[in-house]
Amino acid sequence: MQARALRRHVLGGLAALALAASVAPAFAQGAYPNRPVRLVVAYPPGGPLDVLARSLAQPLGEALGQTVIVDNKAGAGGVIGSDFVAKAAPDGYTLLFGSTPLTIQETLLAKLPYSVLKDFTPIAKMAEGPQALVVGNSVPVKTVKELVDYGKAQGGKLNYASPSAGGSNHLAAEMFKTMAGFSATHVPYKGGAPAEIDLISGQVTFMFGAFSSSMAQAERGRLKVLGVTSKKRMATAPDVPAIGETIPGFEVVSWYGVLGPPGLPPAIASRLNAEINKILGSPEMKKRFATMDLEATAETPEQFASYIRQNTAMWSRVIKEANVKAE
Repeated sequence: MQARALRRHVLGGLAALALAASVAPAFAQGAYPNRPVRLVVAYPPGGPLDVLARSLAQPLGEALGQTVIVDNKAGAGGVIGSDFVAKAAPDGYTLLFGSTPLTIQETLLAKLPYSVLKDFTPIAKMAEGPQALVVGNSVPVKTVKELVDYGKAQGGKLNYASPSAGGSNHLAAEMFKTMAGFSATHVPYKGGAPAEIDLISGQVTFMFGAFSSSMAQAERGRLKVLGVTSKKRMATAPDVPAIGETIPGFEVVSWYGVLGPPGLPPAIASRLNAEINKILGSPEMKKRFATMDLEATAETPEQFASYIRQNTAMWSRVIKEANVKAE
């Protein structure tokens, strides 16, 4: 009798444990979040990525009922912070505020410790921002077509600047000259400011620069903006044509979004996605985006994942065709 009673007691305990195990994930998921959330920025404070992350952190924290802490983990071109999130627990408490370098580095860096396609859970694509195609005042062109014709006539004698080798500005220029059908020599700089200085002085012919900075220089009469890299013209600069109007299919934008570690529960990703998309529609965020020449992109996690795959494939093609190497 005692043995039977003990057996019933043990079996009952095991059943209770099994039931608790099955209920616990659902309970934890339903309670999410019950402590502060860390939003990792893989670059130093003060840059565009950091500014955007901080503009999201406060309203997202209010929506979730918990503090969202922006954690700058800079180093190795964003690899250190990104790797930290890729290896974090998939519980929704460690997130990455990522951008275009993730999809570029997938091909550019041979020993990357993670894969953007395998080691992250796309949550919400927050915004897109274009670049501007600019030339110095001494360059005898006023339109994208005139620059293309000028480049072809020069037979490979033109050069172009970029803020860094392997960055999106460099790759945009490689894509541009390939699609346009002319040659030009790349001149890399350490930052956008010195590249702009040499463009203004006539040391280099053209570059793809930050849209806001390029427009500001054009307004001062120092540079000429020929086109914008987005699919359509920008509402803030309707007189600047999209490069795709001259070169069909040309489109390059920088993206910004939130990702989690691999294996993040779909319910948590959906919750975060819904809250972020609501924030994107707020008047405050729309105003902030307008000042930064960004466009909100409220998408589902599945749409964001599809975009990352397409963006990675595009940059991979450009890097391989141009034989771009990381410095």
